[in-house]
Amino acid sequence: MAESQINIRVSTNENKVPTVIQWSADDSDVNDRTAKAMALALWDEKDGNAVHMDLWTKEMSVEEMQHFVCQTMMTLANTLEKATNDKAHALAMRSFTEELAKRLGVLKD
Repeated sequence: MAESQINIRVSTNENKVPTVIQWSADDSDVNDRTAKAMALALWDEKDGNAVHMDLWTKEMSVEEMQHFVCQTMMTLANTLEKATNDKAHALAMRSFTEELAKRLGVLKD
């Protein structure tokens, strides 16, 4: 059995606002890569709930956050389809996200 670690290091200011987000992954060439935002979701088997950790630095612009959210939603649609083979609902998620991206100006008509 193999193991791998993904490490996330968050530095904060005196108000506990993230100033630096860095991550590394054992199984890749990623070592102390900086990110402006992260969204981590874990399924808590005990409680049957999703636990979320969403962090972003002050340097993350509104436009970048809009892109990040839309890209994350598209990724979740892909995950839904891959994990459940539910093509219809994955398509619905993609359609909704595409419409949202157009409204936000992330995706041009």
